[in-house]
Amino acid sequence: MNIHGVGELDSSFSRFAARTAPEVLPTFDPSQATLTPQGTTIVAASFLDGVVMAGDRRATMGNLIAQRDIEKVFSTDDESIVGIAGVAGPAIELVRLFQVELQHYEKIEGVALSLDGKANRLGALVRSNLAMAMQGMVVVPMLAGWDAGRRQGRIFGYDATGGRHEETGFHAVGSGAAFARGSLKKTHDASLDAHAAILAVIRSLYDAADDDSATGGPDLARRIFPVVMTATASGVRQLPVDEVAELTSQVLETM
Repeated sequence: MNIHGVGELDSSFSRFAARTAPEVLPTFDPSQATLTPQGTTIVAASFLDGVVMAGDRRATMGNLIAQRDIEKVFSTDDESIVGIAGVAGPAIELVRLFQVELQHYEKIEGVALSLDGKANRLGALVRSNLAMAMQGMVVVPMLAGWDAGRRQGRIFGYDATGGRHEETGFHAVGSGAAFARGSLKKTHDASLDAHAAILAVIRSLYDAADDDSATGGPDLARRIFPVVMTATASGVRQLPVDEVAELTSQVLETM
């Protein structure tokens, strides 16, 4: 049952919270921007039956490695994935808020948001961070998911103002994005199957790490590998560490 117009209920959780309990929304001190860990490179690529997204595991703070195993790729519901680059704290809080936003909308409206609707909502959340972005707390996400209406995987990129743009084929964000995109230009093809597309994004992260010190490559000794997720008609799946390790070995054998 659609109860959107009842009382003060709002299908947007962030608007509802801002009006009724603003203290529950995340806040950050922009003066700490240079002391906050930064997430780096995220890549995504479409394939015949869906889309894959992967992120390296390094977070930096200036010239230091702040964390070697941070996770930057998250499932937001059964059909969509978000990857984050930029200041890690606000970025992770933005993802959590977005996850609640999607759950709240479905409970209020009785239906799930379309992928375009999710892309718009994420853009609005990024836009709400604009004041902090202007002071150095920049958050740049990427959204990928399965569009049930179009029967295909789609990828959306954003700028710091919340402006969204749909990407064709593949996309990358973060400090190593230029190197990752250069790699995917040579390896991506719209006719790839899931296995080949996953190998392509893992290789692109390896290539980015080879040229960008803020992007972490695979750490075989510590068994730290990229987080890899796919979205297809069957839902969102995160690849187990052992499977990513095996695929990474296949990539390294061809280098």
